Amino acid sequence: MSFNTFGRVFRFTTWGESHGPAIGAVVDGCPPGIALSETDIQPWLDRRRPGTSRFTTQRREPDQVRILSGTFEGRTTGTPISLMIDNVDQRSKDYSDLAQAYRPGHADYAYDAKYGFRDHRGGGRSSARETASRVAAGAVARLVISGVRIRAWVEAIGGDAIDPAAFDDAQIDATPFFCPDPAAAARWEALVDAARKAGSSLGAVVACEAIGVPAGWGAPLYAKLDAELAAACMGINAVKGVEIGDGFAAAANSGEGNADAMRPGNDGPIFTTNHAGGIAGGIATGQPIRLRVAFKPTSSILTPVETVSPTGDAATIATKGRHDPCVGIRGVPVVEAMVALVLADQALLHRAQCGTGGGTGVAHGR
Repeated sequence: MSFNTFGRVFRFTTWGESHGPAIGAVVDGCPPGIALSETDIQPWLDRRRPGTSRFTTQRREPDQVRILSGTFEGRTTGTPISLMIDNVDQRSKDYSDLAQAYRPGHADYAYDAKYGFRDHRGGGRSSARETASRVAAGAVARLVISGVRIRAWVEAIGGDAIDPAAFDDAQIDATPFFCPDPAAAARWEALVDAARKAGSSLGAVVACEAIGVPAGWGAPLYAKLDAELAAACMGINAVKGVEIGDGFAAAANSGEGNADAMRPGNDGPIFTTNHAGGIAGGIATGQPIRLRVAFKPTSSILTPVETVSPTGDAATIATKGRHDPCVGIRGVPVVEAMVALVLADQALLHRAQCGTGGGTGVAHGR
């Protein structure tokens, strides 16, 4: 299988399968001298960890990360950083029926069509279990861009959205939904419970903001910052859409209404609006970078669905096992991780071309 590596200067490669002995990532290109230990990574994995509430899969994985290489005396050496997370709660027998039928909405058929062979135990490499490796790598990326604050939250579940006027940042980690609106979180409890009990699932919209990204990161053509962010988030399991700034709403605006007017300021221009989501011409403007990510409903559901077998015969399948009734909930830390990984890569690309001046926001170690 090709394309298991992401990034140009700050790169990471993930490995492992959902029902294998372990999963992990190898991070390459990290600057030397940055303080790094498992305690810098574990809190981010704990936010993504399954089984933390009745609204997520009940697979019990501690997701304890181990650093196998790339550090000495608690600091990065500049060599590849190998990260490993053991799988301890696989139930492969739950997936025995999947060898005889493709799950609609999953990669089962497409994977078989490409490779002629597939691991039916939870989807193997196509399982969202792989995203734990991305979160671990993203934790390292955050240390490279330590001056940038990345924050994501669930904006809507099943079409029911938060009230922007009720947004409370302190509430994001206070609910099992990463929800900044307590009233919406209360409604979502009933929504997700009903979907789970019905053997169904719900989609979600995750919003993300990165504050402190210096003006200048990105490139005007083939490494546009918004294009890189969109590609990174579209590569997350179950994601079917990404918007930067106003996204599709910009198509309904006028030129003057969509323009982010500027006024003189002491440290560069002051923008009166941020319709562009902090990126113009593929390059960061210094404003908060804002994006929204659409997660489809979890395809693994107990409701029977028509499908076909690998031999082309008609079949019906109801997916057994333990699955998220709304995969977008645990998508929050994954979106944050992918944004961090893109920004770390872009920061180092910017430093390589333009030098360290101009407030690059890149950690330099000792």
